[in-house]
Amino acid sequence: MNITSFLIYCFIVTFTPGPTNIVILSTVHNYGPKKAMEYTYGATIAFGLLLGLSAILNTVLITVIPKILIGMQIIGSLYMLYLAYQIYKMDSSEPTDNRTGTFMSGFLMQFLNPKVVLFTLTVIPSFVLPYYSVTPAVTINVIVITIIGFLAFTTWVLFGAIFKQYLQKHEKIVNVIMALSLVYATIMIWM
Repeated sequence: MNITSFLIYCFIVTFTPGPTNIVILSTVHNYGPKKAMEYTYGATIAFGLLLGLSAILNTVLITVIPKILIGMQIIGSLYMLYLAYQIYKMDSSEPTDNRTGTFMSGFLMQFLNPKVVLFTLTVIPSFVLPYYSVTPAVTINVIVITIIGFLAFTTWVLFGAIFKQYLQKHEKIVNVIMALSLVYATIMIWM
């Protein structure tokens, strides 16, 4: 296995903006790093679970991928548009019951996030399974990828915490940009 290519692919996909990272940034902006970390823990566990499922069920999924991908695109796109709307209309001056920054929302988002689903469906069969088929080796790779994902999510929490005052000063603009970023991510799924 080309470890350099594998690591570059993992870092690029997990650290670049996507629905999960944008929601993490928005949660830090509106509710603080502690709430964003709660979301991050849920997202990380689901990310690792998806990687494990991909490793276990890869041969079965290959035969039904077109059906799964279309369904995930539709469900994921609708959820991403819903999140974009929630971020757009968010006003931190109003007390709110934040349901987007919870452990469970972070966990569930990963199953509806096309970027994550496509990544987990491609990284294991492309980089791991051609070279390693024994359970311990595949498990180690799943753990390594999950740790990289956690580092990416945490980086977005830190970025949001460092720039929180700036982001709060320009709250409406930031919310519009984050909402438009989610809409853009949704559109890119269909291109």
